[in-house]
Amino acid sequence: MPSSRRPTAHVARGRARRDVTALELASSPGTDNVVRVRHLRPRVSEDAGASDGAHALSVSADAETDNVDASANVDASADGADAGELRDDRIRLGLVVWGVLVSQVFLYPGLEETVAALGGGPGILAPTWFLVAEFGAFVAFAVAWGVLSDSVGRRVPFVVVGALGGAASYFAVALAPTVGVGFGVVLALRVVGGAFTIGAFSLAITMLMDLAGGHGRNMGAAGTAIGLGAALGAVVGGQLAAVDPLAPLYGGAAVLLAAGALAATVADRDAGGGLPVATVLDRVRSRPALLVPYAFGYVDRLTAGFFALAGVAYVRSAFDVDAATAGLTLALFFLPFAALQYPVGSLSDRIGRYVPVVGGSILYGFAIVAVGLAPTYAIAAALLVAVGVCGAFVSPATMALVTDVVPANERASAMGGFNVFGSLGMLSGFLVGGLVTAEYGFLAAFLVAGGLEVTIAVTASSAIGRITGGSRRSSPNPDG
Repeated sequence: MPSSRRPTAHVARGRARRDVTALELASSPGTDNVVRVRHLRPRVSEDAGASDGAHALSVSADAETDNVDASANVDASADGADAGELRDDRIRLGLVVWGVLVSQVFLYPGLEETVAALGGGPGILAPTWFLVAEFGAFVAFAVAWGVLSDSVGRRVPFVVVGALGGAASYFAVALAPTVGVGFGVVLALRVVGGAFTIGAFSLAITMLMDLAGGHGRNMGAAGTAIGLGAALGAVVGGQLAAVDPLAPLYGGAAVLLAAGALAATVADRDAGGGLPVATVLDRVRSRPALLVPYAFGYVDRLTAGFFALAGVAYVRSAFDVDAATAGLTLALFFLPFAALQYPVGSLSDRIGRYVPVVGGSILYGFAIVAVGLAPTYAIAAALLVAVGVCGAFVSPATMALVTDVVPANERASAMGGFNVFGSLGMLSGFLVGGLVTAEYGFLAAFLVAGGLEVTIAVTASSAIGRITGGSRRSSPNPDG
């Protein structure tokens, strides 16, 4: 005769199976990182075997739930650690970029006195060639560093070598009067220094490109570093020049040494794994869309070069201020330029690049011309703040356009090309500032610099619209 207790055992096992089902449903994907499970204990005691089976199933389900909880917590911890590591690397790379800019801008406020101490002649032309020598090397070697990095598949060693080589050249230039070499040798040392320094600068920005988190955000970090480096460099450089005309060179060398040491602590995150040199060059040439951000980069850097040379000379000449005051005045442009880079870069990730690039460039150009028309120092200083605000809208969005139109494994070469055009722009800015000022005066130079910014914005606006889809977001992969 069948036992009357079997149906009860069957029911117990069925309830136990439903308990496990409930556990599985409660721990399905889509819940919080820590899974919350409701345990439904079967209330069956008639059959010891059934009770033991239900208990075993419950224990097994509890163990599975614990595993899910632990796995979810581990994943969340890993994500948090990755985010923290990315943030630390972004800060370190930003400081490397900042250091390169500080070393350069240290020279600008007291440039006339520094060049005179190195054996250059009077007037604006000797300082012009002093700056042109370094940026000519920037043009010649920017792509070479990027191609080398992409083909090898590494970034960090080249950033370190570039920073240390730049530091050595600054020390050598500062020692030139002591060893009795002429101004021609000084210019040659500037060329060597520029060849090294552009490697550190361009590849540090490329490493920021390699990070996840949004192109606009990462380029905003680069722009903030550039702006803060320029702002602090202008202020401190002016103070250093007031103490000793060669002190900005020693200060720049020390900062580059520190930047090289800091770069060595950053994880090498090359995203592409490397490409053959010929392939990289072919792909860069095959992407004509890159010419659009390159053109904007050229004109934007032209205005920066213009202010570094002619802007400082204008303030010192028109309003009769010394090197220290000129440095503080230049900081009025660079401080808002730096402070707004990161938020504007993040904004361009959301609203697209069109409005910041085109609209910002037009306002930027008109503000530059207004500075040249300022009748008093106070008005000129206020307008320099406006120039910095407008410039902050253009720079990070323009750099982010480069990352929007190339894949990850071509970024270093693409950024090298951007820096070639940017360095050509700096050269042009020095030449516009130096030659046009020498021939036609400061107002003509301001009209040329501001007019070029407005012209490129109007001329290239339709091309920007095609790349970005007008006001639509231009980067489909913000983590890219």
